[in-house]
Amino acid sequence: MRDAYVLGVGMTRFGKHLERSMKSLAAEAITAALEDAGVPRDDLEAAFVGNAVQGLISGQECVRGQVVLRECGIGRIPVINVENACASASTALHLAWQSVAGGFRDCALAVGMEKLFHPDKARSFAAFTGAVDVELLEALKAMLAARPSKAASGDEGGPAGANGGGPRSLFMDVYAAAARHHMQVYGTRAEHFAAIAAKNSFHGSLNPRAQYQQARTVEEVLASPVIAAPLTRLMCSPIGDGAAAAIVVSSDRLAALRRRGVALPPPVRIAASVLGSGRDRAAGEPSIVTEVAREAYEVAGIGPEDVDVAEMHDATAPAELMLYEELGLCAEGEGKRLVESGETRLGGRRPVNVSGGLIAKGHPVGATGLAQVVELVDQLRGRAGRRQVAGARVALAENAGGAVRAEPAAIAVHVLVA
Repeated sequence: MRDAYVLGVGMTRFGKHLERSMKSLAAEAITAALEDAGVPRDDLEAAFVGNAVQGLISGQECVRGQVVLRECGIGRIPVINVENACASASTALHLAWQSVAGGFRDCALAVGMEKLFHPDKARSFAAFTGAVDVELLEALKAMLAARPSKAASGDEGGPAGANGGGPRSLFMDVYAAAARHHMQVYGTRAEHFAAIAAKNSFHGSLNPRAQYQQARTVEEVLASPVIAAPLTRLMCSPIGDGAAAAIVVSSDRLAALRRRGVALPPPVRIAASVLGSGRDRAAGEPSIVTEVAREAYEVAGIGPEDVDVAEMHDATAPAELMLYEELGLCAEGEGKRLVESGETRLGGRRPVNVSGGLIAKGHPVGATGLAQVVELVDQLRGRAGRRQVAGARVALAENAGGAVRAEPAAIAVHVLVA
């Protein structure tokens, strides 16, 4: 394997873009990434295009990547469509890295894109149901039915919906159940989750590309409507529209560009790109997140203590707290201590989700993994503005997608080094 680098990145603002097409959003992100890298479209040798649910929302299936790239004036090269739930974009990046690091390409494009907003909100939420084993859907719902009733918990709108649709995503019930278990076993409190949501909202208020740019207090988070106890609305990531892209190149291509006199931005090396899938495991065995993270640390030659800044898949605030533990930032059950210390806040020893995370930046699922990388590349290049983490040299991105039984269906961890 040879070194591969992220040379250029670009993304749209995440949010509600009813007036824009998928083609428009993807074109904005791709154009920005090409301009950032200083390379023309003709230099691209392959494209990996991540998208999760557009077939369910708009009916566009099979050739999503070819459709949007043609609109950008990109053709002839191989286009690989990537669908891997919320990890679609990070999987596209993994494949682009694999193509370059394996010596098959010298310049590859990775794109993530999604349009989730639809006039029928239940249709948007129903799209998430395909990210679980649908043959076990009723069994999953029966298990989740053991949670407190609406009357007891204040759940907004009752269950996630008989057919997967309804007033919220089924995954909110899954995250709520995991949060309640963590509270029972480790003494974690709703205030800890609220502190994470407040932190990420503050970070998002500094990010002009975030869907939500209003800082919230812990009290505001706790007072917002309950979605599925203990989750309140402000602890949950919103649906959204958006796109993100990255240009991945080899050291040979970097040298060639320099010989051509191209003014290049500082390249960011992909020190590790590890992709995994959940499996059935015995009690006491490490989670797939922990296993993938350990492999990424080993490949990159670092430990969790070396990470300066991280972006994590905070689909809910409890998810971020549990990821602190699974990724080795603290011991099992000690996530609450990390929250209380302020270590993961901007200005702390190891800031997490300085983009605002999924909670504030937004979560157009097929774009999220690459949006994390856009943020981290900006951090490592020292161009994150008011969100800048001083002296950041090593960055970690963790992006998960879907669920089969009790494990993420897909999990990607990337380590980036300046």
